[in-house]
Amino acid sequence: MIIKVWTALLMATLSTSVSFPEKEKNPDYWRNQAQDTLRQALTLQDLNKNVAKNVIMFLGDGMGVPTVTATRILKGQLAGQPGEEYVLEMDKFPFVALSKTYNTNAQVADSAGTATAYLCGVKANEGTVGVNAAAVRGQCNTTKGNEVDSILKWAKEAGKSVGVVTTTRVNHATPSAAYAHCVNRDWFSDNEMPKEALDEGCKDIAWQLMNNIPDIEVIMGGGRKYMFPKNTPDIEYPKDDRANGTRLDGLNLTKVWMEKKPPNKNTRYVWNRDQLMAINPQNVDHLLGLFEPGDLVYELDRNKSSDPSLVEMVKMAISILKKNPNGFFLLVEGGRIDHGHHEGKAKQALHEAIQMDMAIGLAGEMTSTEDTLTVVTADHSHVFTFGGYTHRGNSIFGLAPALSDADQKPFTSILYGNGPGYRLVNGSRENVSMVDYTQPNYQAQSAVPLRQETHGGEDVAVFAKGPMAHLLHGVHEQNYIPHVMAYASCIGQNQNHCNSRSSGHSYKTSITLLSSALSVLAALQMF
Repeated sequence: MIIKVWTALLMATLSTSVSFPEKEKNPDYWRNQAQDTLRQALTLQDLNKNVAKNVIMFLGDGMGVPTVTATRILKGQLAGQPGEEYVLEMDKFPFVALSKTYNTNAQVADSAGTATAYLCGVKANEGTVGVNAAAVRGQCNTTKGNEVDSILKWAKEAGKSVGVVTTTRVNHATPSAAYAHCVNRDWFSDNEMPKEALDEGCKDIAWQLMNNIPDIEVIMGGGRKYMFPKNTPDIEYPKDDRANGTRLDGLNLTKVWMEKKPPNKNTRYVWNRDQLMAINPQNVDHLLGLFEPGDLVYELDRNKSSDPSLVEMVKMAISILKKNPNGFFLLVEGGRIDHGHHEGKAKQALHEAIQMDMAIGLAGEMTSTEDTLTVVTADHSHVFTFGGYTHRGNSIFGLAPALSDADQKPFTSILYGNGPGYRLVNGSRENVSMVDYTQPNYQAQSAVPLRQETHGGEDVAVFAKGPMAHLLHGVHEQNYIPHVMAYASCIGQNQNHCNSRSSGHSYKTSITLLSSALSVLAALQMF
């Protein structure tokens, strides 16, 4: 009885504390807003058909549409607003499409097969990176002849600088598809590979990072332990055996990476924030930053004095890459959005998404839409949802305003279809009013008990701005995305159109200039 009274009081408090801007009561506010949006939409008829000197791809791992919406509300609420009306950096992009995420052998995809699609341009089997669908997961002998190259390599071959920045291990599923050809996404080092695969000559993903495209200018993320010989103590956590090196071949891949760089280039390896922030990007040509033995720490738990943020890594990456007069390609992954959802920790996931949105804003400030194509998307979604008829301005991590019909207990607006948040107390659903559901590691309740929450199978959004961004529209297969990025930047396939395009000058501009010239000639002929 006490719990019911307490819950009822809490619900009443939530209902009465909700507010929204007074101006929204005036219908002219909404009419004027719509007219402003209409005027902006009409300007999009003047399409940007410039050559994209630079391409930046932001990949929110597991950032489905519900995650985008919840992130918008949270970021707005952190800024002191109700939240629903807030505008994310990615929301400002003029073109939006949907991407179908299925793998060739999976209705609900994994991050490896999807990464192969949006980086290499072909759909693939789940669990495989940089190989086509003829390659079988875990079977080394199906690798040879089935390799597919990524847009990172296409850009490199065109003379551009390239970079990979991630909040996961640099040899995790998403980044690995940019440089590796591997039939198992879990072969992080040779320690994780079966003897049969080693005997057949397959190489682990960390080895491939240092050898397949050895002149990647910028690599930043986690994954230190996969670069050092087995049992080598980690420089940051020397007493933690879990952080020790894993390699069986005895190689120190950070040294291998350094040694492969031309002697006339300034090459740096860093492992903490102080070292990163001390770098003058004008004096560095190649940068390898490995800031954790495994994945980077969640943003909410990050040691801000020793661990760099995603925003700081992106700023350094662009500062180094943009020195190339031919431009650059940069892959940025907000990888731990996915991990937060898998663990049922929505607060961790959404704060990771906010960090990526902040990085998107920074990248926009450092580049121009005249010559830089920016694409923001996700590899797949999650069975994450929020609802319950919550009131305007309700904390995104708060309770729904009603009780369950079945047990008369409250529930949070955020829920998962499955995952570790399924809990029974004395044979019935846990009463969330008895726990702190606002703390960072709270696992939201789920309908089906699983050790880890699963991916979702629905389409994900693709946001685009800059040269040829209008080619991302409607509903597309996921493997279409890198073909657009390559077309826009005149690399890879489809370069026949490039002779009539130049960086900073659109088709329309060229036609206008030609028309003006013809008019002048016609006028001269009259005299």
